[in-house]
Amino acid sequence: MRLGYGFVYKNYISSNKQMNFKTKLLYILWIIVGNTIHSQESWSLEDCITYAIEHNLQLKDFTYNQETNQETYRQSIRNLLPNVDAFSDYNIRYGRSVDPNNNNIVNTDFFSNNYKLNAEITIFQGFQKLNTIKASKILYKASNEEALHQKYLLAFRVMSAFYDIQFIEGLLVISKEQEQVSQKNYALVKKQVEVGQKAKADLYEAESALLADKLLVTQNENKITAAKLKLIQEMNLEDVTTISIQSLSTETYPEKTVLQADKDSIYNTAKTFVPILKAQELRVEAAKKQLAIARGGLYPSLSFFAGYQTGFYETNVNENTLEVIPFSNQIKDNVSKYIGVSLNIPISSRGANRSRIKQQKIEMMRADNNLDLQKQEVYQLIQQLVQEGEALKTEYLQSSQKMKAQSLTFDIAQKKYEKGLINAIELNQSKNLLANSQNENLQVQLRLKVNESTLDFYKGSPVFNINRTQ
Repeated sequence: MRLGYGFVYKNYISSNKQMNFKTKLLYILWIIVGNTIHSQESWSLEDCITYAIEHNLQLKDFTYNQETNQETYRQSIRNLLPNVDAFSDYNIRYGRSVDPNNNNIVNTDFFSNNYKLNAEITIFQGFQKLNTIKASKILYKASNEEALHQKYLLAFRVMSAFYDIQFIEGLLVISKEQEQVSQKNYALVKKQVEVGQKAKADLYEAESALLADKLLVTQNENKITAAKLKLIQEMNLEDVTTISIQSLSTETYPEKTVLQADKDSIYNTAKTFVPILKAQELRVEAAKKQLAIARGGLYPSLSFFAGYQTGFYETNVNENTLEVIPFSNQIKDNVSKYIGVSLNIPISSRGANRSRIKQQKIEMMRADNNLDLQKQEVYQLIQQLVQEGEALKTEYLQSSQKMKAQSLTFDIAQKKYEKGLINAIELNQSKNLLANSQNENLQVQLRLKVNESTLDFYKGSPVFNINRTQ
C-alpha cells in the first residue's frame, strides 16, 4: 500500500506540475490581497479599543493575577475542612531493639508494618481562618478592579493614538491645500516670466515656496506612518504595516459662554465607580482583616482530632505454636482508635506575634494613605480637565474667528499677487499665517474632543465599550 501510494503520488506531481505552480501563485496572491484588505480595513475608535483589550499582553498578565487571587480565595474556604492523612511504614530491625508489640528488649531480627489514618479540624483559632477568607475575597475583588483599571488605561492610550492620526491627517490635508496653491502660483509666475512680465527671481521664489510645501507634505505623511505604527503597537495588531481609521467628526461649538462644569459633582460621581479608587478602598478593607488575622495569633487555638491505627509485627507469635500470627488476624487484633482535643496557648514567641500586629498596623496606615493619594490624584485630574476644557472652548472660538479672518486675508493677498500688487514673500507670509491658524484650530478641536471624552468618563458615561462587571 505504501509503495503504491508513493507511485501514484509521483505520477500526480509529474502530470500536474504546471497546475501546482499556478495554484501556489494564486495562493500567494490571495494571501497578499487578504493582508492588504485587512490593512486597508477602516477601523472605528470602538473597534480599535475592543481589539486592543482582547489582544494586549499586559492585560493577560493582570488576568493571570485575577486567577491567582481567585484560587487563593477558594483555598481559604477549603482550609475550613478537616485535615485527613494516612500513614504506613515497613521497618526491618537488626540486633538489639525494642519490640513495638510489647516494648520488650529483643536480640533477633524482625520486621513490622504499621497503618494509621488521622483526621484533625480546628475548632477555634482566634477567627484567623474566617478573617483569611474575608481578606482573600476582598483582595480578589481588588485584583478585578485593577484589571479593569488597566483596560481603561489601555483604552485612553488607544484613543490618544487614534486622535493623533486624525490630527496629523488633518495637517496633511492642510499642507496639500497649501501645496496646490503654491503649484498654481508657480505655474502663473512661470507663464509671466515666459512673456517677460516678471523676472526669473520671482520664479525662483515661487519654486522655493512650492518645494517647501512639498517637503511639508512629505513630513506629514511620515508623521502619519509613525502615528499609525503607534496605534498598531497599542492594539498589538500583527502582520499589518498600516491601518486606516474612520475619521470622527469634530463638533462645532456655538459662540456663547458655556456654564463651567462642577468638578466636585464630577468627583463625587467618579468615586463611586473609578476602578483604581475602588481597588484601593478594597485593599484598605483587606488590610483591616489582615490586622485581625495577626491579632488572632494571640488567642489560644482549639482542635479536635480522631484516628485509627493498626499494624503487623513479626514478633507477635502464638503462645502455643510459637508461630507468627497471620497478617489478617493481627490487622484486626491490633486495631487502636482514638479521639481527643488539643489546646494550644501562646505564651511567648519572642515578641513575634506583637511585631506582626505592629507591622500590619503600619500596612493598614499605608493602605489608607495610598487611598488618599489616589483620591487626590483623581480630584486634581478632574480639576485640571474642567479648567482645561473651559480654556479650550474659549481657544476654539477665538481660533475659529482667527482662521476665518486669515482665510479672507489670504484670498485678498492672492488676488493682489495675481495682479502684481504684492510680491511672493508677502503672499507666502499670508499663506503661512492661514496654515498656522488652520493647524491651531484643528489641534484645539481634537484636544477639546479628548477633554470632553475624558470628562464624560469621570461623569459615568459609557465612553468605552468595556464591561465594568467582573
